[in-house]
Amino acid sequence: MEREAFSASVVDGPEGQIARCIVHGSKSINVVDDHAMQGMAAGISELIGATPDLRCIVLSGPTPRSFIGGANLNTLRALHQGSAESFIRSVHQLCHAIREARVPVIARMQGFCLGAGLEIAAACDIRVGDMSVECGMPEVKVGVPSVVEACLLPGLIGWGKARELMLRGNIIDAAESFKIGLLQHLAAADELDEVIDQIMIDICSAAPGAIAAQKRLFQRWEDESVSAAVESGVGAFVEAYTGDEPAVYINRFFDGKKAR
Repeated sequence: MEREAFSASVVDGPEGQIARCIVHGSKSINVVDDHAMQGMAAGISELIGATPDLRCIVLSGPTPRSFIGGANLNTLRALHQGSAESFIRSVHQLCHAIREARVPVIARMQGFCLGAGLEIAAACDIRVGDMSVECGMPEVKVGVPSVVEACLLPGLIGWGKARELMLRGNIIDAAESFKIGLLQHLAAADELDEVIDQIMIDICSAAPGAIAAQKRLFQRWEDESVSAAVESGVGAFVEAYTGDEPAVYINRFFDGKKAR
């Protein structure tokens, strides 16, 4: 029987629903192949389409051993020029599904996060990990360059560190991952979910339409010049006033201040 690539549980919160999603790869370090990544991409898209009140997704590996340990080397070894494009596009397909989600996606990271796994983590909006995290881009050690969403790494950690990770293929620990900004939050293992819960409380207290607009802007900003990005922001700001979210959430803000 084919392994399920993706599972999700949705729970109700005071401001909407939260989805806790698990990537099911293979082996102890949770490596993935193209079929698994296609299944995950489809699962995320279906989840978002079927859950109109969804406010946040938390993505994790199945065990503390690994978030995602990269692409299955047996799969990579079997590729040829005719099949390589389909495989690598499956990595992008999953990362794109995460980036275009209308809700924030939080990577809950433990253990290994390597190669395609680090690209998937980079596609998430927020990365939170514990001291077991080990990150790396070891593709050059198996004969291929780091590609597709590896292009997000310079924006996260700077060109210098991104070049070093991709040229050396070395693995860095949790402390260094946090120091260079790859992890936004570093927590003890028993406090990991508490940190994520606090982040989700903040996200869910915000206006859902504004969050969705912000996520669309993130994608545009990455592809635009500064001047074009400014104009995109002007358009998104004006569009927010086609509905009542600004009035509702500003009134909520003042009502909260009065309550204090």
